[in-house]
Amino acid sequence: MASINTGKVIVGGLVAAVVANVIDFVTNMYVLGPDYVALAKAHNMDAAAFNSPAVAVTWVAVDFVFGFLLVWSYAAMRPRFGAGATTAILAALPLFLAPTAVIFGFTMMGMFTMAMFVKGTIGAVVSTFAAALAGAAVYSEAPARAYAKV
Repeated sequence: MASINTGKVIVGGLVAAVVANVIDFVTNMYVLGPDYVALAKAHNMDAAAFNSPAVAVTWVAVDFVFGFLLVWSYAAMRPRFGAGATTAILAALPLFLAPTAVIFGFTMMGMFTMAMFVKGTIGAVVSTFAAALAGAAVYSEAPARAYAKV
């Protein structure tokens, strides 16, 4: 069995993170922007804090961690499921479902509206699976090493 190519996980993770950041920026600024303003008002929070530089840097960093996790999961699954888009989607599925289930719980508690949950989930589907496909396209197994017999 081939070992995980750490260098390619890093490169693929960077690619996945850039894709996720671009899609998440559009989703959160333009699709969910008005919803965040309403959310802040409903929960007596400062809406301006949602767009602060510290928050932006935090979410950019989160997407980088997420990108690396996506590609690492793909690399771990690839020997068993084979290379390609199907494996990339399968590797991304748990990373999509886990936080979505948590956000759904918060939605049912009234922290988010159902419309916000649906829009955010659609954005997360696009972001997660596009990032996984992009990162997986860059990943390749480490070349087999020939060991000299001594």
